[in-house]
Amino acid sequence: MDSIPRPHTPRIRPVENPPPAVATVLEGTMAGGDGTPLNIFGTLAHHPALLSRFSRFGGFLLNKGLLPGREREIVILRVGRNCGSAYEFGQHTLIGLREGLTEAEISSLAGDPSAHPWSAADRDLIDMCDELCAVDCVSDDVWGRLAAVHAPDVLVELVVVAGFYRLVSGFLNTMGVQLDAGVPGWPGE
Repeated sequence: MDSIPRPHTPRIRPVENPPPAVATVLEGTMAGGDGTPLNIFGTLAHHPALLSRFSRFGGFLLNKGLLPGREREIVILRVGRNCGSAYEFGQHTLIGLREGLTEAEISSLAGDPSAHPWSAADRDLIDMCDELCAVDCVSDDVWGRLAAVHAPDVLVELVVVAGFYRLVSGFLNTMGVQLDAGVPGWPGE
């Protein structure tokens, strides 16, 4: 299927002045520079029970998972690129830089990764993301390379991180969630 144009405006605006129970859930999410919840969380706040569980699961993957931050961000950025999610790519550009990715690496993840001299291990992560996003499965070749380096628990987490951020990217794209203040979009834009 060809790409569907992304909405240019929010289809559902982030919640403003949430009731106290929702405000409590939002306090536990990431906030922008001005202290307000990020637009993704403000949009999810229309479904407070889902927001709470989404935040716990996403928080676990970001803060308590087994994957080193740099590798996790390679996966998230490449999935965000493959899904065409400027919001996801922008948020994780900032996180990726904090986790040790260079601007050149991030630019490469937004385009043709063969233009950058990735290590074999990094290239395997990129190949996994490209295959999952293209056909919803990782080939025996790529799986074998990953399995030669990673323990089974890390392999499980790799696939779950890629899948979770595909879900997130689809949500962001469909809802038309707008970039938060100070967050870049695609490199070079």
